[in-house]
Amino acid sequence: MTNSDSKSLNNLETINLDSAYEVCREETAKWAKTFYLGTLLLPPIKRKAIWAIYVWCRRTDELMDSPEAMKLPINQLSDRLDNWEERTREVFKGKINNEFDAVMVDMLEKFPMDIQPYLDMIEGQRMDLNLHRYETFDDLKLYCYRVAGTVGLMTQGVMGLDSAYTSAPWSSAPDPSDAAVALGIANQLTNILRDVGEDRGRGRIYLPQEDLVRFNYSEEDLMQGRVNDNWRSLMAFQLERAREWFALSESGVRWLSGDARWPVWTSLRLYRGILDSIEKLDYDVFNNRAYVSNWVKLFNLPIAYAISQSR
Repeated sequence: MTNSDSKSLNNLETINLDSAYEVCREETAKWAKTFYLGTLLLPPIKRKAIWAIYVWCRRTDELMDSPEAMKLPINQLSDRLDNWEERTREVFKGKINNEFDAVMVDMLEKFPMDIQPYLDMIEGQRMDLNLHRYETFDDLKLYCYRVAGTVGLMTQGVMGLDSAYTSAPWSSAPDPSDAAVALGIANQLTNILRDVGEDRGRGRIYLPQEDLVRFNYSEEDLMQGRVNDNWRSLMAFQLERAREWFALSESGVRWLSGDARWPVWTSLRLYRGILDSIEKLDYDVFNNRAYVSNWVKLFNLPIAYAISQSR
């Protein structure tokens, strides 16, 4: 199952959906180990939907960040994004051209949702065509919403709401959208801090320019990978900001359905744990990759479960 598949398929009956979903599972497990662990705690129908959404997001990202994409001129990258947007619009209309389209159509039939977050994510990829620096955090926040906050909006319909908040005739359903977006932004800020060294090789600096100035750490320092006191202060400030966004997201988790709260709490705690790993590396993300060890993941599972049992 690849992006280049062009088989013309008229309906889901010609597709082995179980096999297609299995490919989505394998891709999620390979490329998003921490995230994947959280999905395994969901009921099968929900975890398969999340795998499909993850693969759509990954393939959107690969249009700009794959080794192949790195060799292409801007006009070709722009064309790829335009074509992907058109294909996404067709999928939301139920048109199927390959196995992955079939997975997405099946997922959307089970969990109807708005196309706008998907279009916003593609727009976030378009920002990477020409925008390689962000002057202020507000500028960066828009990018983080588009490439990651949108994931929260895509997945909240799959997670569902706790019936305790909606069953009474006088109750009004809470809206977890702001919290879902906050979690996506927190995750993206974490990605940015973890991947500073990798992104500089692509000519991209996502840390706000105003913060570099504030902590007297130059772009040249960053490109040279200098780990000094200014860098440590700068990174400590960035980590605190990311943690604030994780904290903002926590308020919405309690509204989720009972079978979704444990997975979401697990993913939230483990991804936030990457920030702790950066600190343990003394902020040297130029020569090391921060990650959460398996024993820390196992340690957090019962903690996340205990937290998830309260509303």
